[in-house]
Amino acid sequence: MYDKVNWPKQYDPKASAIYALNDIDVQAPPEVVWKLLVDAENWSSYFPSEDQVKILSGESELALGTRYSRVTVGFPMSLNVTECEPFSRLAWETVVDGDETGSSAYHGWVITPTNDGCHVLTEETQQGPFFLEELGRKQPGALYRYHQDWVERLARAAEAEVTNPAG
Repeated sequence: MYDKVNWPKQYDPKASAIYALNDIDVQAPPEVVWKLLVDAENWSSYFPSEDQVKILSGESELALGTRYSRVTVGFPMSLNVTECEPFSRLAWETVVDGDETGSSAYHGWVITPTNDGCHVLTEETQQGPFFLEELGRKQPGALYRYHQDWVERLARAAEAEVTNPAG
């Protein structure tokens, strides 16, 4: 059994309008996957959709309290890292810039060591009118598909790093 995301009460999947869970087994150690996840400004090296990420609070990689921005599927967002346990847990809270409805999201990652590498699980919940309209009504299932692409690309990048380490 794998661990799941530690949900703040307001983001619990039972109380959320939109929820997605994606996971994958990766033939690479947790440290390799972790390095790819916390290097947010370089996510696009393996996941081209995330090519507009900027850390705003001075760190070179995501850490507890890191503030950063990103443009995801055309929408500018502000994010804050709320959980960071190296090599095992990373989570952030998101608000959509300019959204007056108070919509927000919570996205967590859990990395669990396995005999062959690690298991990566990601979960996200979203609340509020903005997300209901954009992802609930206009593009049902889009959050799941986006995260599935992300975990698959993350796994391939981590496995490639183990096979052909950058010198």
